[in-house]
Amino acid sequence: MAVRIRMSTAVPAVAAALMALAGCTEASTSQGPGDDVPYVAPSVNASAVDKGIEQAEADAEATTEAQADREAALNAGPGEVRDAFAGLQATLDDNCTPGAGDCAYFLGRVNEELDGLGKAMKADNARPDHFKEPLGRLNTLRTKLAGDNSTANLEKHFDDLIGTRDRINTWMQGHPEDYR
Repeated sequence: MAVRIRMSTAVPAVAAALMALAGCTEASTSQGPGDDVPYVAPSVNASAVDKGIEQAEADAEATTEAQADREAALNAGPGEVRDAFAGLQATLDDNCTPGAGDCAYFLGRVNEELDGLGKAMKADNARPDHFKEPLGRLNTLRTKLAGDNSTANLEKHFDDLIGTRDRINTWMQGHPEDYR
């Protein structure tokens, strides 16, 4: 008998919930949603969709780049850091004057050599935490450059770029086992 009492009290509760849900649909009129529903222009909806698509494309690109870095790390040999460091060292005697028009090649090369060295350091599976300091410097530089590798931006961050190169060179000189 106790079971019947519980079921008989549950039925009115379910019925009340269904009626409340049905009442929600009564806000519509033949003219569309009632006054309690805000109007959203179709152009706003299209803009939100476009932003969503752009974000999805950017996320896919970032995932692809991360996957390529992981594959490069798996395929890297022990001489990768040494070779990349040699490329960076080749820039040590060069320089330019920001704003004078002679920096495009030089700064672009330093930036590429730093990228290559960073990838080689990340790929060194034998000592994953060994390159923590230089990779930290590279991450700081990448944050400042914000993905803009244009000559104007590289010139703007000339001191950061050359300073990172020089500090990493000094760090590497203190770790000759990494390049000999």
